[in-house]
Amino acid sequence: MKGRITLYAVGGALILLGLRGILTESKPREWMVWFAGPVLVHDFVLVPAVLLAGALTAWLPVACRRPVRAGLMVAGALTLVALPMMLSTGRRPDNPSILPLSYGRSLAVLLALAAALTVGWLLRKRTQK
Repeated sequence: MKGRITLYAVGGALILLGLRGILTESKPREWMVWFAGPVLVHDFVLVPAVLLAGALTAWLPVACRRPVRAGLMVAGALTLVALPMMLSTGRRPDNPSILPLSYGRSLAVLLALAAALTVGWLLRKRTQK
């Protein structure tokens, strides 16, 4: 128990040190946007999208719902990760080595793979009956 309290004290001290650094050495407003942005995206974009996908797949047979919903979640996560690169966020004309690939094509390939795996999962479930 004593070791746990010591670790809590050390962790709390490090958190306070980090907060002091944020307040004195940087722009706190930028940090607030950095920390609040993902929370807002999660609560107002991701959660409603997952709930909507769940509601839209409610008409499927019960055995098919889980694979389709999993495939949609994987596709959504892949799209969310690839979207900043597809929109060329951070690309600069003076440095062509930043984001040099065709990220749209790569996303299409990954989405096709996710769809193929979902269809394979559905076919496997159908043959097991």
